[in-house]
Amino acid sequence: MEKEKKENKVSTAAMEKKFKGLRRFNLIMGFLHLIQGVFMIVVSNKTTYPIFTNYLNFDMTTMSLKPNTQLFLDLRFGPAVAVFLLISAVAHFYLSTIGYKSYVENLKKGMNPIRFYEYALSSSWMIVLIGMLIGLWDLGALILIFGLNAMMNLFGIMMEYHNQYTKKTNWSAFIYGSIAGIIPWIVILMYFLGAVQSGDAKPPAFVYAIVPTLFVFFNIFAINMILQYKKVGPWKDYMYGERVYIILSLLAKTTLAWLIFSGTLAPV
Repeated sequence: MEKEKKENKVSTAAMEKKFKGLRRFNLIMGFLHLIQGVFMIVVSNKTTYPIFTNYLNFDMTTMSLKPNTQLFLDLRFGPAVAVFLLISAVAHFYLSTIGYKSYVENLKKGMNPIRFYEYALSSSWMIVLIGMLIGLWDLGALILIFGLNAMMNLFGIMMEYHNQYTKKTNWSAFIYGSIAGIIPWIVILMYFLGAVQSGDAKPPAFVYAIVPTLFVFFNIFAINMILQYKKVGPWKDYMYGERVYIILSLLAKTTLAWLIFSGTLAPV
């Protein structure tokens, strides 16, 4: 009996140490995202990308409906890049401060909904910016790819929530989320290949690096979830996968931010 009590105390102490380590890790990551976000706002040049609407208009000459392309907004790209970095910073600061208690409770259940809420905003905004870099400038299309990517991440919450109550892993939410998540990339690939084949209107060199690099990053997030639920090696510990998510998030956002900065936002 005494031996069991000692073992439980050691186990509890080890868990508390891991939780505190994650708290510190989130705090550090929050500052890394914040510093980069502020840098993008302060140092970036005034480069803008257009967003258009294409509402139908009746052409009296041809007596038919035709798209009436109108400029909706010239989006400043420096602050736009800062947005997904600052969203992540807020999430990390929340988890390491006022949200820490609920964070620990959820980790014990094998879930972290805040992670996916943050991704639903930050990674969806990243998808929008990647789309704009290759010429996807229609407001409706941008809203749609944002929404589909956000739904992919919300399915991530359902995956973690649902599988608390199953003896065997149910992959339905993962599959549906993957379907939602691949559609924006199909559209981006269409526009990217169309631009590449258009002759003089080819995307700048840095965009050739962004599209495949970020596509790989987005898919590694899915692989991390698979390894968690398959309990492969160190992924048997849910918190190991949590750390991998945090590192992947920083790497993906930092890579996109600095590729855009070096390609179009650096002051001349």
